[in-house]
Amino acid sequence: MLENFIKKINKLPERHDDTKSLKSLEKNLYIEKSLKKNLTELKRLTGESSDMVFRTFYIGNTKAAIVYIDGLVSVTEIEESVIKTLVYGVPSPDWKPKSIDDIIYNQLISSEVQKSDLLNALIDGFLMGDTALLIDGFGEGAVINTKGFQTRSITDPQTDSVIRGPREGFVENIRTNTALLRRKIRNTGLKFDCMEIGRQTKTKIAIGYIDDVADPELIENIKKRISKIDTDAIIDSGYIEQYIEDNPLSVFSTIAYTEKPDIAAGKILEGRAAIIVDGSPFVLTAPSLFVENFKSPEDYYIGPVAASMIRFVRYLSYFISILCLPAYVAFTTFHQELIPTAFLYTMAAAEAGTPFPSFFEALLMIIVFEILKESGVRLPKPVGQAVSIVGALVIGESAVSAGIIGAPMVIAVAITAVSAFVIPNQANTIVVLRYFLLVLGGTMGGFGIVMGLLTIYIHLSNLKSFGVPFLAPYSPLRTPDLKDSIVRMPIWAMLTRPTTFAHRNPRRQKFSKSWESSYEKD
Repeated sequence: MLENFIKKINKLPERHDDTKSLKSLEKNLYIEKSLKKNLTELKRLTGESSDMVFRTFYIGNTKAAIVYIDGLVSVTEIEESVIKTLVYGVPSPDWKPKSIDDIIYNQLISSEVQKSDLLNALIDGFLMGDTALLIDGFGEGAVINTKGFQTRSITDPQTDSVIRGPREGFVENIRTNTALLRRKIRNTGLKFDCMEIGRQTKTKIAIGYIDDVADPELIENIKKRISKIDTDAIIDSGYIEQYIEDNPLSVFSTIAYTEKPDIAAGKILEGRAAIIVDGSPFVLTAPSLFVENFKSPEDYYIGPVAASMIRFVRYLSYFISILCLPAYVAFTTFHQELIPTAFLYTMAAAEAGTPFPSFFEALLMIIVFEILKESGVRLPKPVGQAVSIVGALVIGESAVSAGIIGAPMVIAVAITAVSAFVIPNQANTIVVLRYFLLVLGGTMGGFGIVMGLLTIYIHLSNLKSFGVPFLAPYSPLRTPDLKDSIVRMPIWAMLTRPTTFAHRNPRRQKFSKSWESSYEKD
């Protein structure tokens, strides 16, 4: 029904391509034996773009050519491992190769070479940063690995910040990201199944999982959903997330993302799958549970008591961020009898003379806060921090001094805003829930807030992430999984993987406490 509705809105055919080159690439184009015809066809398909390089030379007495894109390749690699090797490495000046295999296996010294009789394969190769080799008289070509484009170095990620733990983060290169996961999980069972999505961008996507731990149905489900994506471009992993999640119209995302390899590795070891998109430093993990938003990688690097206390603070901050402002408006508007008398007198004195009701004050303040937050994020970092901090102080103090807004309202908005920053993964969701509950609290009081919370809970109970209940292990109740929920049990007590989705190989360790055996021995 949703798909038909979207088609009616767009009123566009499912697919329409006017580009001749794109239509040509949709069918297999075979390599001709004439080098001149092959180069002419490549120039036609690429439109003779300024960054395309066509270089011809002789291998013995046979004419050859290489094609690559300037900026995506290592020019030194091409000169040393391709041109010099082929031109000066022949047995004699009049040597003539019998087949392209003579070139690939006897002359080239590149680490990775693949031959093909399809022109499409050569085009895909040099678009990815490789070099295409064509030889006159042969109906086959070769794709030589010469990638050398600039990539961002592995640095401390901007999100998922920790005080204790690994500081490396994913980058935009897919092979670097898979290597980071390989460093964490040295297991032959770790597999990366690659796919290519996007008619124009041809973006590589890798699905990482441990073969003997992940549920095969989960992996097949992910592959099936991704393979159904028919679009021109995939620029970031956020595109994939919106295409494959179970409930795309929900404010709650049922697919998690992370910028840290240790988080992704930990979830893969639990039986989840990681979706790595070339060009994006954010790796998706599925299935995802609601409780994951309140966990941090640092929880597993510190003691269980401290980790449990911090998690409790996160849960408390979440409820404060969505309920503090709606509850303040509901109490001051409908339920003044619930406020202590001394506190009520103080609030009444502060709010005296303000021209707007509490609901409009709260709505105005959170809109101003969202504007300041957005400006602080979009501006350059030094300027953005100054604007957000100075702007909030100046506007808040000026509004109170001018009698437009009462001081208690400013305090409530500040507490609400600061609490939301404790759970950064839920920042956007918190904004929506805050507006939703604020409207209900401002119009129906406490009854409206309770009804809103029930609506949110019912919605969460109906959500699933690749068939897994989103509220697990609370609903339905999974007692073994409660050891890593609000309370984090000691690492040596977590004997099993999450039973909600790890059905194939649920046990991950034996119950053992090395410190206890050492104590007895001493």
